[in-house]
Amino acid sequence: MMDNNGNAIRAIAFYLPQYHPIPENNEWWGKGFTEWTNVGKAKPLFRGHDQPKVPADLGYYDLRLPEVRMAQAELAKEHGVDGFCYYHYWFGEGKQLLEMPFNEVLNSGSPLFPFMLCWANESWHSKFWSYDGVYSKKTLIEQKYGDEQDYERHFFALLDAFKDPRYIQIEGKPAFMIYKPLDFPGIENFIKKWQSLAIENGLNGIFFIGQYGNPRGSKGEMINKGFSAFNSLRLFDLFYRRDLKNKILKKYSSLIYGPHIIKYKKAMRTFITEEDRDKDVFPTIIPNWDHTPRSKYAGNLLKDCTPGLFKEHLENVFSVLKNKDGERICFIKSWNEWGEGNYMEPDLKFGLKYLEVFKEVKDKYNNMIS
Repeated sequence: MMDNNGNAIRAIAFYLPQYHPIPENNEWWGKGFTEWTNVGKAKPLFRGHDQPKVPADLGYYDLRLPEVRMAQAELAKEHGVDGFCYYHYWFGEGKQLLEMPFNEVLNSGSPLFPFMLCWANESWHSKFWSYDGVYSKKTLIEQKYGDEQDYERHFFALLDAFKDPRYIQIEGKPAFMIYKPLDFPGIENFIKKWQSLAIENGLNGIFFIGQYGNPRGSKGEMINKGFSAFNSLRLFDLFYRRDLKNKILKKYSSLIYGPHIIKYKKAMRTFITEEDRDKDVFPTIIPNWDHTPRSKYAGNLLKDCTPGLFKEHLENVFSVLKNKDGERICFIKSWNEWGEGNYMEPDLKFGLKYLEVFKEVKDKYNNMIS
């Protein structure tokens, strides 16, 4: 299994598997729907709005093709990304969605590139604004957690992955992240059950990582739940931490005032805090963000994202990691969330610049450590 040799910085990129059609999306959104559907039809919503985002080297790919998955891994590895953290969708009672790309990676043994899983434990909704300003929300599939029997079923569905030699380990244990830990009633019982099952099945346990950051709760709230470490995600702090007046204005006036815009240069100053220096906190690298392809006028976006500013952000993150004792791990949000304007894959505007800057700064700091 993939563990860290020495104390080099490891950067693991979140990976979205929604680039192939599934029956559920066909039913909800129309036949052939994938993440590319929203990406391709996105339009500028204001003067200077950089939309649509157009993929370059990898094109509008289909994750059913092994050649695509191989090309992604090669590109990531070449530029210093240490593994993918695949979003994993388990809705309870054995119901999964978008599992095919990861299962193909697991069962085929290819690509030979490290991976781990993040349980994206939330219900799926359709959300939209009508032209008369009415906001609608419909639950498409509900996140359920079940009982101990479902915990066990879930564990054994992933046991082969945990035992795969490519699976990322931390402190000798397979790493498993939970996206919204505090949305899970009785999460401490789930963790205890999985730790027990892991030992019974030849593992040293599970290294549980809880993601936190407004509106996902705080590290302090999760300390006693059984988590081994925490992934700090402060991307949404500036979007959500506003006074009541602005929140109400945003909720009911998006069609009039448009998306909520913050300059990347301002936002990146909030991505790292003193808490990220803690040994058990793994910070997040954020290259860009524009949710308007999915949510249009109700979306949030970071404006004027550039490789140059991204380099400043990287310097900040890696300088924190360099001075840590023990594990020097960070997560990249994200490798390929194109519908959120949140990706490292090359596009027509910047090409490979983001990846080249990433490799340059990461290599610089790893050389300092060695």
